[in-house]
Amino acid sequence: MDLEYTAEYQAYREEVRRFLADWPRVGQEVHGEGVEAEALFRERGIEAGFVYRNVPAAYGGAGQEPDALKDAIVRDEFYAAGAPGDLTSQGAGLLVPTLLEFGTEAQKKRFIPKAISDQEKWCQGYSEPGSGSDLASLQCRARLDGEVYILSGQKIWTSNAFEADWMFGLFRTDPDASKHAGITYLLVDMKSAGLEVRPLKGMTGGMEFNEVFFDDVRVPVENVVGRPGEGWGVSRATLVHERNLIANPNMMRDTFNDLLDLARRTVLEGRPAIEDRKVRQRLAEIEGYVRTSETSTMRQFTAQVRGEPLKAMRPMMMAKLYSTDAMQMIQRCAYDLLGADGMLAPAPEDIAGWARNSTATGWVEAYMFSLGPAIAGGASNIQLNIIGERGYGLPRDPRPPTS
Repeated sequence: MDLEYTAEYQAYREEVRRFLADWPRVGQEVHGEGVEAEALFRERGIEAGFVYRNVPAAYGGAGQEPDALKDAIVRDEFYAAGAPGDLTSQGAGLLVPTLLEFGTEAQKKRFIPKAISDQEKWCQGYSEPGSGSDLASLQCRARLDGEVYILSGQKIWTSNAFEADWMFGLFRTDPDASKHAGITYLLVDMKSAGLEVRPLKGMTGGMEFNEVFFDDVRVPVENVVGRPGEGWGVSRATLVHERNLIANPNMMRDTFNDLLDLARRTVLEGRPAIEDRKVRQRLAEIEGYVRTSETSTMRQFTAQVRGEPLKAMRPMMMAKLYSTDAMQMIQRCAYDLLGADGMLAPAPEDIAGWARNSTATGWVEAYMFSLGPAIAGGASNIQLNIIGERGYGLPRDPRPPTS
């Protein structure tokens, strides 16, 4: 296996690094790392062809030709530099690629530029009180009335709905259709009359999640993405991007390195914890999972470079499962190393993510947070079924009779 880049791509890496040398200096002024500096640097990145490489220029992106190797180089170098590249928000990271695949020209021109610039924030309206892992059982209604859909029902666990300008979500438009049919993918203005957002306080003290209630909310028919009644297929594309965002090998490796640093600093029976035989065995086991995830990601990457989408499918499906399992193991080990400090409640800066993995309370918050991604984007048990059925062709679980 040759993991070296060719001279052409090595030269491209150097080009990216020269561009990144300006961060956090933007233009002739030092702007620091605030929101304005990030936005300005991201604009320069688009102009240079490094940010939103595959988003057409007509929609505000760099309009570059697809190249998996260049994408990987940009992603790795921007991450290493801590520079602002493509946003990973729900709008830029999930909706934009979905619109590029299924949206109308009018939808692309209207929504993509403001999503990638973060001028408009988005939330995802999928889960309902009785429809979590079994998303296809959703019951939130959208009744067609002339040129508008009238929405009624409830969504739950809607991340960042309290600050979102728009929602992309799934609504049942044909209650008589089969379970996976009769579902439509709609774009909903969060300022619509009849729409109410209520916060849900999590165990860390944060209120990222929300309930959203629809009381005869009116949505124009031009806000349908794809075809009416075929929203289930559109949602599959969004979920693929969500799972890929959750499965971040760079973040996993950095978090594992933070765990090693914690083990070196923690004193256990008068010695650094990393010198303890049981701790070292546990760290070695966790690194095995981290390396497995990295190897799976490289298999997916290699297949994509070779233009072999079917071979890329299995590691792509496994990446999210590997990632969430490994991150839970890392955070649980860190939590155990904290000892009595694990009883401390997270501080506001920990919940905001400013001090995560750098303080005891930051590790506590990170441990509690790590329990969530195993559910987000499809629970792990559902993911295992998908891997078995679609990846390996195993028979589906027996279904109960419908009548």
